Amino acid sequence: MASEKNRRRPHIAWHPAFVQAFRLELEQYQDILEFIPEFQLTSEPLRIDLVVIRKLKNIPIKKNIAAIFRSENLVEYKSPGDHVSVADFYKAYGCACLYASLNAVPVTELTLTFVESREPRKLLKHFREERGYRVEGRDGGIYRVEEDIIPIQVIDSRGLSAGENLWLRGLSGGLEIGLAMDILKEGRERIKKAPLEAYMQVVLNANAGIFLEAGKMGNGSLTFDDVLVELGYTARWEEKGLEKGLEKSVKLLGAYGMKPEQITAALKLTPEQARRYLKPRTPGRGR
Repeated sequence: MASEKNRRRPHIAWHPAFVQAFRLELEQYQDILEFIPEFQLTSEPLRIDLVVIRKLKNIPIKKNIAAIFRSENLVEYKSPGDHVSVADFYKAYGCACLYASLNAVPVTELTLTFVESREPRKLLKHFREERGYRVEGRDGGIYRVEEDIIPIQVIDSRGLSAGENLWLRGLSGGLEIGLAMDILKEGRERIKKAPLEAYMQVVLNANAGIFLEAGKMGNGSLTFDDVLVELGYTARWEEKGLEKGLEKSVKLLGAYGMKPEQITAALKLTPEQARRYLKPRTPGRGR
């Protein structure tokens, strides 16, 4: 049975954040790539997480996660804690063939990418032993599958370099303090210029305590307070009435696992507000 704390924790919408992270990774090619999230194949609920269309073929793409890209590129994403199973591979492969048929795209112009946050051992073993594919790990965290008509790659985001792939590398819980600081620093430069709300919301939700510490250590970079403002928390407080909004925000951050002293610092609570909203819980109450 799930613990009371886990039941209170808000659902984290990883997929919209993944789409923003993938776009950020390839932002230098934004003029030649088009991104279509949750591409619906049929009238039934059969979707591809992300389709990346290459609008110009004569410009090479050197980014590691897109080196295999052809004209139309299908990307499937698994949230942290999930993984790409053999069954998932065949479902996505079937969707790729259906996509080619329905959109009159030569199958030779497709690629298929899977992104997860673990090493895909069972899937790679299936590729080698059952499919007879050759699998090469050319870059950290990226496994490229040879000898299929559709180029295939599986990306273990934990193995990616933060220097090369900050946004995908950071799309997880349990971030290291240094990586959180890098995300805050880059976020300050981009949060008002590029779609970043879904990404920052998810990463903050999954790593609230770490980001609070990173904000304290940032030496002038984006602080946790700044991020809360940029994501609209302050506006929500004002809309609902400051005190009512603060109460809701205290509950929200508490659900993310933040300690009372961290909540007090992040929301800049006065001593009186802290006493009012951060009441000690009576053991066993609410069960």
